[in-house]
Amino acid sequence: MRNLDVCRKIYSRARLSERNDALVSWVALRGTPVLDFTFGTANISRDPAYAWDEQSSWEHVSYSSENFDRMVDHLDFIYSNDHEAAYGILLLLGIMGVCCSPTKRHLFIERLISCMGSNMPTYLRHAALRAAHGAREEIASIHAIDDARLRDMVLTKLSPTILSILCPHRGTTLANDDPDPFFNHGHDLCYLELVFALAKNSDWYPHLSGDRHIDRCISMIPTYCNSDISQHAFYIAGILLRIAPGQMSVTSLGSITEQQCWDVMRSAWSYIPDDFRNTRCFELLVLVDGTKNYMQIASKSDLEQLITNVDIFLETLEWRLARAEMQGLEQGEGITIAVKELRTAASNMLESFGQQSLVP
Repeated sequence: MRNLDVCRKIYSRARLSERNDALVSWVALRGTPVLDFTFGTANISRDPAYAWDEQSSWEHVSYSSENFDRMVDHLDFIYSNDHEAAYGILLLLGIMGVCCSPTKRHLFIERLISCMGSNMPTYLRHAALRAAHGAREEIASIHAIDDARLRDMVLTKLSPTILSILCPHRGTTLANDDPDPFFNHGHDLCYLELVFALAKNSDWYPHLSGDRHIDRCISMIPTYCNSDISQHAFYIAGILLRIAPGQMSVTSLGSITEQQCWDVMRSAWSYIPDDFRNTRCFELLVLVDGTKNYMQIASKSDLEQLITNVDIFLETLEWRLARAEMQGLEQGEGITIAVKELRTAASNMLESFGQQSLVP
């Protein structure tokens, strides 16, 4: 925290310089060992995949909105001239666990969009997307923003820019440091968490569909819903279940099959995110209903695996309820009842497979 205070003083001196010379101010910031130390810009990998690491070693410090605001000011001052320092700032913003004050919100979004621009280095674009992921709950709450210009900028500029980082336009020449432009486990998970948060707000629905975010999520189904255990399927399920078919584009509707829907539902139970006890009650109840709806086409092996995964989830859920770890015990008990009903339905279907085999 002391380093942040020192940076603030250095930054203030540079901005208040009597000469008011932008180049002098930039040199004052860039050439400061404290700034390099604070963000680790001399040692941090520029591999875009690094932006999607957890970076848990950075997260042991508590930050405030005031700290965030200072970093946004720093970013505004140097992002166009010093991409490496901007990269360090964006990585820090992505893991601070707080967001900026309302007075800095407009500037923060503007600089995110600027740093995500196609003219920026790939590593900087990915770091900006990671920062957007860190502020996803605030970005999702678009209805609570009083500034009409900011709402318009978030919906019309930020939304398509986000997808352009993960899905380069056809004919785009990829830079040497570009990761796999189609699927990458780390950035895809962060992207899904971001879209999952946005899908909680109906104001985002037409943009998630119109800007092809839903198409992107559907394109991930073969990769993440028929493979190794991962959290991706849960978020894909949550996104598709929140956004009703009537609100999806014609392209989206035509690209997803009933079998794919079932693959998403059954795979979602293989890895429920650990923080379900605080924020996932609604999603879990919707997932139960969605699983029941598509379970009719399940194979015997699908049902066996589903029952195993549901049993594991129930065991964890009941253990946490017993320890009062869930917020809202009534909600937790309601989820338990719903999931047990799903298990019963799956067990009954599995028994019917055995009865069918006995029919001569």
